[in-house]
Amino acid sequence: MAVSLPESTNPTTTTQNSEESFSSCPFKLQKPPHLTDYLPDLKSYTNPLDNNPFYHPTDGFYLTHSDIILRQIIIDLSGTFSSGASQFVYHRAGPRQQIFFDPSSTRVAIVTCGGLCPGMNTVIRELVVGLWELYGVRQIYGIVAGYRGFYSREPTELNPKLVHDWHKKGGTVLETSRGGFDLHKIVDSIQSRGFNQVYIIGGDGTLRGAVKIFDEICRRKLNIGVAAIPKTVDNDVGIIDKSFGFQTAVEMAQQAINAAYVEAESAVNGIGLVKLMGRSTGHIALYATLSSRDVDCCLIPETEFYLEGKGGLFEFLEKRLKENGHAVLVVAEGAGQDMIPRTDAQKKERDESGNPVFLDVGAWLKSELRNWWSRDHPNDLFTVKYIDPTYMIRAVPANAMDNLYCTLLAHSAIHGVMAGYTGFVCGPINGNYAYIPLKEVAEAKNEVNVMDHKWAWVRSVTNQPDFVRK
Repeated sequence: MAVSLPESTNPTTTTQNSEESFSSCPFKLQKPPHLTDYLPDLKSYTNPLDNNPFYHPTDGFYLTHSDIILRQIIIDLSGTFSSGASQFVYHRAGPRQQIFFDPSSTRVAIVTCGGLCPGMNTVIRELVVGLWELYGVRQIYGIVAGYRGFYSREPTELNPKLVHDWHKKGGTVLETSRGGFDLHKIVDSIQSRGFNQVYIIGGDGTLRGAVKIFDEICRRKLNIGVAAIPKTVDNDVGIIDKSFGFQTAVEMAQQAINAAYVEAESAVNGIGLVKLMGRSTGHIALYATLSSRDVDCCLIPETEFYLEGKGGLFEFLEKRLKENGHAVLVVAEGAGQDMIPRTDAQKKERDESGNPVFLDVGAWLKSELRNWWSRDHPNDLFTVKYIDPTYMIRAVPANAMDNLYCTLLAHSAIHGVMAGYTGFVCGPINGNYAYIPLKEVAEAKNEVNVMDHKWAWVRSVTNQPDFVRK
């Protein structure tokens, strides 16, 4: 829900009156940093959208400090919770009447980090086109190969003609990588190359790096705006409604589940096993299960499960095979990791981003299923078809809805940085786009709440057990 608090029409008193309004309301404003917080004499300019032939600004077109987004829109009127308790609110994303960058001297860097995700090229394209067409920025560069590209590669000059069809391509044309984060080399490069706007596209690890970059820029008191656009196909970034690419991932996961269903149904005692992305959260597995309706059991990192004994996975699958002759099992990559045997060396192994290296839960489950059946039913036919569509899902272009979403994210980020905001993430909260402090998003996680109606819906669709030992 977006609301607007009363404020003065005098722009010189906007901030002061806005803060006074908030102090008298039951809201706690999570205010994004602004360049004037440490550069109080920074010059402002009239927004060039005033003269843009595609826009006709009218009253209410430009947003102000008093336009806010409510984080919590469901309110309990029973009196259980104190009515005096304040709730978090955020500045609404969009164009401001005054900007703090001269477009003719603005020099932009755009970087993509971490794994692939549908929509990355769309975000890059829309950042370039938006900066060029909306604000007249002409110096726009892509940083190649992730964070390490700031200090190890020459930036690539970008323009609307070059990026025209990038939204039709999967992956990232700028290339990406994990690791390579050297704070002082990165900020030194940003400063020496004259970049005064930096747009960072990446997941939770990338966002934590962006916080450090922002803090170092503040420490040096540099006139550089930093915005992050959260990218995670797992949808595990907190506070915002969803991450870009998630809808495309769920859509593509359907193809894998459909194939697993056909394989299972076409075999005697056939099991179709699909491993989907989700290191710490099971959103893709959950939504794909609900969308498919062909899944018999969904396993996610937020819930434990066990194999043997009453109420275990094997007992459930045996019952389902007797009833239907086949079953489909969907498992998120982070599920059951504590159950998989591993050596001491494997326990210590980390990837380039510093995350623990997961073992293949799909391959492990396939082996365990075969061992179980050959032990308990040695004379019966049995087939397990294991499908891992991870890289097929990550590498596809964004679908129509994600393309639209990426455009809105990019334009929101541009408006925010041009207005002087920095150290923020843009994203939808309850359907309305907001500017959220970068540090807050970097620390938040979006885990599946197994106590709410969505998980109950999954279990009602699959009829799977709760895997709680009695």
